[in-house]
Amino acid sequence: MLTFVCPDQPGIVHAVSGAIVAAAGNITESQQFSSADTGRFFMRLQVQTAASRDELAATILPVAEHYDLDWALDEVGRPIRTLILGSTAQHCVNDLLFRQRAGQLPIDVPLIMANHDNLRPLAEFYGVPFRSQAVTGAEQKAAFERAVVEAVEEHDIELVVLARYMQILSPELCAFLEGRAINIHHSFLPGFKGANPYRQAHARGVKLIGATAHFVTSDLDEGPIIEQNVVRVDHSNTPAELIAIGQDEESLTLRQAVRWFAEHRVLLDGQRTIIFR
Repeated sequence: MLTFVCPDQPGIVHAVSGAIVAAAGNITESQQFSSADTGRFFMRLQVQTAASRDELAATILPVAEHYDLDWALDEVGRPIRTLILGSTAQHCVNDLLFRQRAGQLPIDVPLIMANHDNLRPLAEFYGVPFRSQAVTGAEQKAAFERAVVEAVEEHDIELVVLARYMQILSPELCAFLEGRAINIHHSFLPGFKGANPYRQAHARGVKLIGATAHFVTSDLDEGPIIEQNVVRVDHSNTPAELIAIGQDEESLTLRQAVRWFAEHRVLLDGQRTIIFR
């Protein structure tokens, strides 16, 4: 699987395809996009070849240097090393672990970290190591974030998933995880903040609820959006029903964002994402 981003110009597809043919490769999937906003070209290719990764990379390298490609080469289906961060809510964590165990999500989870102990039984059920560390002040927050950085380096983490982790990451940690941390949050109109957003939504007679998965940045909930879903509700839904519906949407949306990331289908174009479905 080859993905790349580069300045848009003539000849890119021809050159890359030629390099793959030179490595006796057969293109089985190809998607591309030219951004009129940024003048950049995006492409994702899946290739069948008897050549090794190093041999294929060697044929692509001259093309990458000539066209200034920012490129990555990986094996289709290889599980992405993923660190899950949680707090007390179980639905997103459970969905990710279940889908991973069922072979429906190409991730490998060596560790779950949380600022509460509530998720320990769930982690033990799935056989995933679990660490909890309270975050009650600035010093504890700094200590937890240091532990996250250490875990990322120790376990060769490629993706960090904030599965309803209810803490704001520091700008330093956001910078460290740039482009490899995904968050999930509920989406409402109007945008209810604070405690019990679903009860607030019920009180205001909200007609649509949903969820947004996005990359984590230092601008709270303003990172590039990967996936969004909404579902229609009405006056007959109780607050408890809204919570259940909302949690289903959060799990679905986060799962899809993680799958696309793990399959290298998400490329960044400034403040937005290019998704090759």
